[in-house]
Amino acid sequence: MSTILTPSSVTEFADAVRAHSTVLAVGAQTKPRLSAVNAAVVRLSTRSLTGIVEYEPDEYTFTARAGTRLSDLATALAEKGQYLPFDPPLVESGATLGGTVAAGLSGPGRFRYGGLRDFILGVQFIDGAGRILRLGGKVVKNAAGFDLPKFFVGSLGRYGVLTELTLKVFPRPAATLTLRIPVTTTSAAVEILTVLGRSRWEAEAVDINPTGDAVLIRLAGPAEPLQIIAQEICARWPGEILSVIAARQIWTTLAEFRWASSDDSLFKLAVTPLQLPALVAATQQCGGRAHISAGGNLAFVALPAGAATTLGVPALRIRGTGPLWSQATAPSPAIFAAVKAALDPENRFPLDA
Repeated sequence: MSTILTPSSVTEFADAVRAHSTVLAVGAQTKPRLSAVNAAVVRLSTRSLTGIVEYEPDEYTFTARAGTRLSDLATALAEKGQYLPFDPPLVESGATLGGTVAAGLSGPGRFRYGGLRDFILGVQFIDGAGRILRLGGKVVKNAAGFDLPKFFVGSLGRYGVLTELTLKVFPRPAATLTLRIPVTTTSAAVEILTVLGRSRWEAEAVDINPTGDAVLIRLAGPAEPLQIIAQEICARWPGEILSVIAARQIWTTLAEFRWASSDDSLFKLAVTPLQLPALVAATQQCGGRAHISAGGNLAFVALPAGAATTLGVPALRIRGTGPLWSQATAPSPAIFAAVKAALDPENRFPLDA
């Protein structure tokens, strides 16, 4: 097991980076495979880097330290009637802001509002030379230079140690309403996803539940129009409107991955709706389950320990033992290598550790 250090300040983080040949930043470790590295890599915990640095409700932006828990952010934003609409997962499990950005995890709200990548405005980080740098800005209308903060989304800590992040937020909708549309096949579910993706109903979230027997549709906006839209949808596909308690329970179950056994390997996959029937079939053959999210463009797959991972597309393992990727990924564009060389020329943040 590799060493874990807990620097108490950004300056101490920078000193720690310079003092060790290979390092990796870790947060609450709610996605344990992403922080599982060999003994030669020193892990730097962001546990002491917490708190909101700046919050401008009128500008719909906030800046917080990387170790800040998403639950604390959600509470602060809710007091001003605002929220992170991309539905970051594992909020109740204690996930941190920096860990969520590094993992590149978004939830069902990505369908309507875009993913985490669309909300990040700026970052403060420590590069491979131990320099404290800042990229991007603290306002939405910022067009100076390249949009490098987006490179840190899903970077798995391989470009630098995130210490502070600025994101934009949205007003929380007045009401939400969730529909459950039963389906008998994945192909039938995909047809619903496809129609909803080009409809005027503007659903906030469209997912296929892990049991594969229903499409979940979440609407958001003024309460009265939501009822009208729900009736139109149910006239097209017979279904039911879930109670507020039932809806909250099912979305929380999905966000916290409670539908998957703690012993399973949990994967994140980028997919397209056309790939879903084959993916779900392959998952079921392995004795696993799949939660299809973001209108059919994102999947979380849980497979029993030791099951073959022939899912057909590269999958990032966020929980469980085994290789970080289930299969070889396509070569990265040259710009990724260029950014890596510029920010970490000594390879202090190893790509495969």
